[in-house]
Amino acid sequence: MAKSVTIDNDSGSGSGSGSGTDRRIVNLIAASKSLKLSLEKSETLGLALEKTGPRLDEIKQRLPYLEASVRPILADKDALVAAGGHINRAVGPAAAVLKVFDAVHGLEKSLLSDPRNDLPGYLSVMKRLEEALRFLGDNSGLAIQWLEDIVEYLEDNRVADERYLLGLKKSLKGLRDLQNGGLDGGLLEAALDKLEGEFRRLLADNSVPLPMPSPLLEEQACIAPSQLPVTVIQKLQAILGRLMANNRLEKCISIYVEVRSSNVRASLQTLDLDYLEISVSEFNDVQSIEGYIGRWGKHLEFAVKHLFEAEFKLCNDVFERIGLDVWMGCFSKIANQAGILAFLQFGKTVTESKNDPNKLLKLLDIFASLNKLRLDFNRLFGGAACSDIQNFTRDLIKSVIDGSADIFWQLLLQVELQRQIPPPVDGSVPRSVSFITDYCNKLLGDDYKPILTQVLVIHRSWKHEKFQDRVLVNEVLNIVKAVELNLETWFKNYEDKTLANFFAMNNHWHLYKHMKGTQLGDLLGDAWLRDQEQYKDYFATHFLKDTWGKLPGHLSREGLILFSGGRATARDLVKKRLKTFNEAFDEIYNKQSKWVLSEKDLRDKTCQQIMQAIVPVYRSYMQNYGPLVEQDSSSSKYVKYTVQNLEKMLASLFLPRPGRYSSFKGRQLSPKFDNGAANFRRTTSAVM
Repeated sequence: MAKSVTIDNDSGSGSGSGSGTDRRIVNLIAASKSLKLSLEKSETLGLALEKTGPRLDEIKQRLPYLEASVRPILADKDALVAAGGHINRAVGPAAAVLKVFDAVHGLEKSLLSDPRNDLPGYLSVMKRLEEALRFLGDNSGLAIQWLEDIVEYLEDNRVADERYLLGLKKSLKGLRDLQNGGLDGGLLEAALDKLEGEFRRLLADNSVPLPMPSPLLEEQACIAPSQLPVTVIQKLQAILGRLMANNRLEKCISIYVEVRSSNVRASLQTLDLDYLEISVSEFNDVQSIEGYIGRWGKHLEFAVKHLFEAEFKLCNDVFERIGLDVWMGCFSKIANQAGILAFLQFGKTVTESKNDPNKLLKLLDIFASLNKLRLDFNRLFGGAACSDIQNFTRDLIKSVIDGSADIFWQLLLQVELQRQIPPPVDGSVPRSVSFITDYCNKLLGDDYKPILTQVLVIHRSWKHEKFQDRVLVNEVLNIVKAVELNLETWFKNYEDKTLANFFAMNNHWHLYKHMKGTQLGDLLGDAWLRDQEQYKDYFATHFLKDTWGKLPGHLSREGLILFSGGRATARDLVKKRLKTFNEAFDEIYNKQSKWVLSEKDLRDKTCQQIMQAIVPVYRSYMQNYGPLVEQDSSSSKYVKYTVQNLEKMLASLFLPRPGRYSSFKGRQLSPKFDNGAANFRRTTSAVM
């Protein structure tokens, strides 16, 4: 402290004034030193206080921890003693859980590797992971609960500091969230994804499109073997076991269906199946896609007996341990995605096309193909999983049977309607006749009769009607009878009787030739066939007699042998007869050169008969009397044909020409009938 300084204000004598001033100066100096010393001490004290501040802060921060350390000493003795037992009981399970948790992370390297390198080892490690996760799932929750109970006990009994307890609660909440979100950090999901990838790889690497049979048209009724090696199937089953245990079965099935259906489609691509996409609007009638229908049957048989059969067996091999419903459902998806419904849809498209007789044969072909595969269809697609295929197939079969029966029972009416059409102007065999004779032979042949009979039996059974054995035969005989009535009507409708005879000769021979030696001919009988041959001869005789048979009469020698009137008169008579012959020949030839004999043997025989009737007479006449005319300047007017030209012209008669007479188009009935012609037809009533 600075000492107080007293200044003497006493004013002495002059001699004392100097000494008073000195004392004041001395006092001021002393006061200055004292003040300076006080400032230095204050500064030193300030520095000391500045250094003491952080130490006080540190002591302040340590006081709560010291308080927490001392709290157990201050806590209730009984609560403090009980806390130790609770802690020991909770720490044991927690330590076990922690040990397993560490083991889970120890599997990470193995499970993130490629399973193909050691699939059994990989599956074994994965099984250990699943067991560890099950242990964690069963015990981690209990361990956390015990730890939470300890925290609650410490908090209730104020045995631990609040901030310490808050930290514990935060840690336990993190553990609880980890438990709910997955204790493996997504390791199991990653391992399952790798197994799915290996499942796909095994399928893809071992799925090779099935090579086509060579040739495809050969009958191959074998059941295709499984396309995957046994070792691969065993690996797939092992993977399936682990994936199914982890609720990944549906994903496995999806992968399997994707890979295998793609493989079946690849096998079918080589068959050029674009025709399966044809719609009804893209073709005029069944005949325009007739070739496709034949291929369709072979392709469907190959797909069912080889491709789908193999997939059926493989699905059973791979998924048999899981259950029937699973592998049948898997096979159903493969069949659908591979295109079985496209085959059935093509058949349905054919049934929806315009009705005509050819369509009946094609429908019977479709039915035969489906019936041939009936047992295979029932076995492969008979399960509940294939209900859509079953329904589509039943609908197709019904459409085929209904369509076949409708067309068959309409055939007689269609043939009868042809009666309204005028007869062919060239005397040929109408297309309806040639078509129906060939058509009926097919219907009663070994290829179609059993199928048509089966179709009609089924169709009648749907109507609860009994099928009579002779129904099919009688209906076909009625059709033949209608054809005969058509021929009779057309015969009578000709105004030119020569052409009528020509037409009758032509058609009776056609019936005889195309019925003889056939099942239909056998039904009609030998007497009916002989009648057709006799009618042909009868009308051929009349045809030749009424036309070509009259020509030799124009080359008569009458009057020439006994003629005595001189050479000039003989020449004139020969000229006259040659001119008459030429005019008659030209008239007949020009008319009949447009006529057609459909059968080559009848055509050759008829031409030969005409030549035999004319050429020898003409040759002899020209040899004897030709020189009389040939010397004349106008000989070319009378000697119009050489023998060789005549033979060539006659041999070229009755050849078929393009644009044959059409049929199955109704026309108005001609009002011109001639009932005078004899009926030389023996009806089918004799054999019914």
